[in-house]
Amino acid sequence: MDVLRMVASLVLVFGLLGGLLWMLRRMQTLRPNGQTRQLQVIESISLGPRQKVALLRVGEREVLVGISPAQLTALGEWPLGQLGAASLQDAAAPAAAPKKFSLEPSDAP
Repeated sequence: MDVLRMVASLVLVFGLLGGLLWMLRRMQTLRPNGQTRQLQVIESISLGPRQKVALLRVGEREVLVGISPAQLTALGEWPLGQLGAASLQDAAAPAAAPKKFSLEPSDAP
């Protein structure tokens, strides 16, 4: 009888923890006024100790961004849900130079 009570308590505790984690995750994606966030990190992968690539959802677009300690570089951009093998091949040879955002102050005024 004690074993059954212990197992039931354990199941209850894990259920409460799961519910709390679900609620916290749900709260992360919502803004205080109930609207969903406009910027979300879909996935990121580390390429080295201080470099990574991240796929971001910005409004109705998905943007692939290269991140290093000194700058962010937009590597490609797609409409929401259109990211596929053909899009990745198109992004490998962009028509224009990628936009660079430097985190260091520039010498120009």
